[in-house]
Amino acid sequence: MKKVLFDLDGTLINSQEGITKGVQYALREYLGIDEPNLESLRCFIGPPLALMFDQKYHVPAEKIEPTVAKYREYYDSIGMNQCELYPGVKETLEHMKKKGYVIGLASSKPERNCVQILKNKGVADDFDYIVGASIGPERREKVLVLEEAFRRMDVKDRSEVILIGDTKYDAVGAKKAGIDCVGVTYGFGTREELLEAGAAAVFDTLEEVEAYLDGIES
Repeated sequence: MKKVLFDLDGTLINSQEGITKGVQYALREYLGIDEPNLESLRCFIGPPLALMFDQKYHVPAEKIEPTVAKYREYYDSIGMNQCELYPGVKETLEHMKKKGYVIGLASSKPERNCVQILKNKGVADDFDYIVGASIGPERREKVLVLEEAFRRMDVKDRSEVILIGDTKYDAVGAKKAGIDCVGVTYGFGTREELLEAGAAAVFDTLEEVEAYLDGIES
């Protein structure tokens, strides 16, 4: 039976408010940078925060981890709750569970946050495995999160595993890990960037994703 891994931000939950306000807080409180435009911080949703603080604001290497820690200060107390499940998520997970799919989460968000968010939204029990990033730099890249998921799920044949995600970082991580990625367009990436990064297929809704997966299985 196919094993399906879901990304979290932009795939299962709309987490834009909590993440962008957390980044805004870290920039202001630790770096003294005032960024009033939250839309300009959408690029922080999906990739590792450390990567984006470097790429977008050229934060010096020695200040990266303290900046991320300042973000966590906001996110762990407030931002984590500033999110909502996308329409159809609960129903899709329940359908797939009944069909016998092995369902896992593979997110670049710290695992403790992943677990708490899924519990808060009432869908944690729909997952057989919940795998996230480490708090430190050891397991932040998507490919490393996927490798940890494979280890816990005792994956012997990677052709049985597929990742559902919304950004190029999901598609690239899946490709590095040797599995297919199916993209969704309602999150924080675009159809074009997902396909360019190697996504096997891209859909507008989770219902379409579920039908695609059922077609592979049949």
